[in-house]
Amino acid sequence: MRASDAERERVAELLREAVAEGRLDMEEFGERLDAAYKARTHGELEPLVRDLPAPAPSGPSAPAVGPVGGDAPWPQRIGRPASSRGAFAFWGGFGRKGTWTIGRLFTAVVVQAGGEIDLREASFEDRETVIRCIAIMGGVEVIVPPDLHVDVHGFGFMGGFAENHRSAAPEIAPDSPRVTITGFALLGGVGVERKLRKADKLRLKEARRRARLERRERRRSRGSLE
Repeated sequence: MRASDAERERVAELLREAVAEGRLDMEEFGERLDAAYKARTHGELEPLVRDLPAPAPSGPSAPAVGPVGGDAPWPQRIGRPASSRGAFAFWGGFGRKGTWTIGRLFTAVVVQAGGEIDLREASFEDRETVIRCIAIMGGVEVIVPPDLHVDVHGFGFMGGFAENHRSAAPEIAPDSPRVTITGFALLGGVGVERKLRKADKLRLKEARRRARLERRERRRSRGSLE
C-alpha cells in the first residue's frame, strides 16, 4: 500500500525523537530520514523504525481530529493535531498541499532541490505558526491564501527571500492565524506567493459567468426596445 505524506512525517518524527534521545547517531539519522521522505510504500517505511520504541499515546480522551477543508472559517481550522512538522529534500523535492495540518513550528530544508508548502487548504496546530526555511542551491515556494496574516523575515545570500507582490495589498482576515516565515537562502530562493483557494476560484469564475450573462441580457433588452 502506498504511503501518504502524513505517514512519512510520523516516521520522521519518530526518527527525530530517537536522535534526541541518543538512540541514533547523526549519520544513521540522516540516512533513515532521507529514506523516509523517499519511501513510497508502507513496506519501505516500517523497517526504518522497527527497532525504535513506539510513540506514547497522547491520552485516552484525545480525539482523532483531522484537518478540515480550506473553505471552512478560520476558527475551525486552528487548534488541530499536526500532521507534519517538517520536510527535507536532497536532489529531489517535497510537497505539502491539500487538506493537511501544519505544526506550530515547521522546518523545511532543501539542498539542490525544491519544495512546495501550500497553506490554502491547510489547518493549523496553533494560531501562531513559524515556518523555518533553509534553501541551499535550491528553492522553497510557500503559497498562502489572500486573507492569511503572513510576516516574512528571511535572509538571502546570492539568492532571494521575499514575498512576491503582484497585486494590491491583501485584505487580512482578523481571525486568521499568524504565520512567520524565516530562515535563509544560499544560492537559492524562498518565495511567498498569495493565490486564491480552489473554492474562491470557482466562485469568481461563476460570478464572471453571471456578469457576462447579465450584460448579454441587457444588450438583448435594449435591442428589443429599439
